[in-house]
Amino acid sequence: MSATQESVATPVAPAEVVRVRVPPRTFRSELRAMKIVWRRELIRFVNDRMRIVTALVQPLLFLFVLGSGLQQLSSASTHGVDLKTFIYPGILCIAVMFTAMFSAASIVWDREFGFLREMMVAPVRRSSIVIGKCLGGATVASFQGVILICLAGAVHVPYDPALILGVLALQLLLAFSITAFGLMVAVRIKQMQSFMGVMQMIVMPMFFISGALFPVANLPAWLAVLNRIDPLTYAVDPMRRLVFSHLDISAAARRALDPGVTWWGWHVPALLEAGVVLALGLVMLGIAIWEFNGSE
Repeated sequence: MSATQESVATPVAPAEVVRVRVPPRTFRSELRAMKIVWRRELIRFVNDRMRIVTALVQPLLFLFVLGSGLQQLSSASTHGVDLKTFIYPGILCIAVMFTAMFSAASIVWDREFGFLREMMVAPVRRSSIVIGKCLGGATVASFQGVILICLAGAVHVPYDPALILGVLALQLLLAFSITAFGLMVAVRIKQMQSFMGVMQMIVMPMFFISGALFPVANLPAWLAVLNRIDPLTYAVDPMRRLVFSHLDISAAARRALDPGVTWWGWHVPALLEAGVVLALGLVMLGIAIWEFNGSE
């Protein structure tokens, strides 16, 4: 028998199959997945210094350029209060809002570059990815807001520990809700250009209607209605109440500049306003998770 025949007759051993073991999903593994996604958002933010600088340009323009430019025009109606001091609470909100929306946009980038697909095939729940993204975006936006808190003295706002802690808490709450809203929008969008267009169409009207740049008392009827249904109103108003509670101003200035949000003459408590912001954030996070579970 030839060597060729012997080689054909010799049985070939089957190739060894490598077993792949997928670890079971546990509460601990889901928390670890959230932590990894959260940490990734922080690393991207810290390494992108240009993003930190550019995100401050618009709030600083509103605060110092607009505030200083319109001071003489509005001095008669602010009862001696510097216009920069009045709009400072709203600027704290806008800094957090825009940073949170850009943080939510990272899910669109991840989809475009294919990284999102890698996360989606990981042995974790998709809800853990969304929650990690939301917490990461909220943390990043809060860090951005801390920079503006450091400028409080430049607009005649005292560095009171209770004030700073209260502002931080409200900023974190707003950052969570806005990031959840951004994720709810971004989950169904596949191109960054589309997301930016939607963001400008929604976020800018929300900011201008919220009362961040004007008092909410004695508004025209149509603007008053829009102001009351704007979710951002319920973040700007408690922020302004908190800041103004630490200012030494006249009663007339307080009535004109810090009247609070009212419904049919009833003043909405600041704690209830914060609860509205939190509730809306949780609802939008739930919708984002539901949409993400159904996406490809």
